[in-house]
Amino acid sequence: MALFRALFLALLAGAQAELPGCKIRITSKALELVKQEGLRFLEQELETITIPDLRGREGYFYYNISEVTVTELQLTSSELHFQPEQELMLQITNSSLGLRFRRQLLYWFLKVYQFLSTFITSGMRFLLNQQICPVLYHAGTVLLNSLLDTVPVRSSVDELVGIDYSLLKDPAASDSNLDMEFRGAFFPLAESNWSLPNRAVEPQLREEERMVYVAFSEFFFDSAMESYFRVGALKLSLVGNKVPHDLDMLLRATYFGSIVLLSPAVIDSPLKLELRVLAPPRCTIKPSGSTVSVTASVTIALVPPDQPEVQLSSMTMDTRLSAKVALRGKALRIQLDLRRFRIYSNQSALESLALIPLQAPLKTMLQIGVMPMLNERMWRGVQIPLPEGINFVREVVTNHAGFLTIGADLHFAKGLREVIEKNRPAATRDTWASSAPPPAA
Repeated sequence: MALFRALFLALLAGAQAELPGCKIRITSKALELVKQEGLRFLEQELETITIPDLRGREGYFYYNISEVTVTELQLTSSELHFQPEQELMLQITNSSLGLRFRRQLLYWFLKVYQFLSTFITSGMRFLLNQQICPVLYHAGTVLLNSLLDTVPVRSSVDELVGIDYSLLKDPAASDSNLDMEFRGAFFPLAESNWSLPNRAVEPQLREEERMVYVAFSEFFFDSAMESYFRVGALKLSLVGNKVPHDLDMLLRATYFGSIVLLSPAVIDSPLKLELRVLAPPRCTIKPSGSTVSVTASVTIALVPPDQPEVQLSSMTMDTRLSAKVALRGKALRIQLDLRRFRIYSNQSALESLALIPLQAPLKTMLQIGVMPMLNERMWRGVQIPLPEGINFVREVVTNHAGFLTIGADLHFAKGLREVIEKNRPAATRDTWASSAPPPAA
């Protein structure tokens, strides 16, 4: 009975677990770059430490060591690697430190140089331990966290839609990589609590040749299109001179009989062509490529001034767009191309036959007038969850069944210190030592 109950609870937990729409893998190849930039930052932080004066008396010996400054710091031997259950481990050994200071010594007997040397070295080591440990603690917990705060978790894409990159569970570290799972879901800004159920294939990451890999499922793209559909953004209306001249003439000739029968007085009124998506578009990702399927209504009408519009025809349009995904910097961009186009009447098969002459000019209108506007908006892209100052370079996109992966290397567009200084918490600029652990930590 206990075994059955445990099995039931396990199945229930699995059924309730949310699938990720986006995954990111950081491989061990990225650690050398991260280590070099991180150690450079630590060296800069340690060179700015303030060391208090050391003064006192030991028997007949009086000492005063002041104006201590760090002149050189070398972290010559270090290793950064993944460690299960601890994510990352940084080990620094055989480091050297150069100091400049002013000393005043008074003593009443000779042959004490060895004693003084040992005493000064021990004292300076004690002072450095008092300062270096808090600096390392602060750099690791406060300053680097300020860098991680620049990662977009839940932010707006534009004035209509936002994206949620919430981490679904703790990162999983192995000996060779660090895997992270994100919700990867778009949402209408006016309905921030709405979410599309994720029934897509879970993206998989198996490669380790590049510094970083990002995977997106069909759900990631479907949630974007569903969000824009919900806010009413997937529609287009062309009126008057916005309709291409050749298409205007063809439509008027095609529906001349209907115009004469319905309302001959408005025959010279401006023409209106309206496209409205009927259902949320859907993305399909296959090894051969990615496509987007769209079903929309096409309404043709005349709009006489100060009068109700006169509808001439209403038809349905099925289109299939090829989608080319690219990653530039931190922006995921998509370029669409019209591949399949078909229109048919909602009224009768006979009317569908009459619409055949309109297919070519309508398709041309979409390719010339609509697709460039759509691609201009799509090319702005959406940001990938990556800290400020770090970009992707040398990207390679690979399609799979139900998801795609992008392998890339990392590049620091800004120095780590520059980014941290920009985002350093103001309240901690001068008071960090008060929150640091004791030097022995």
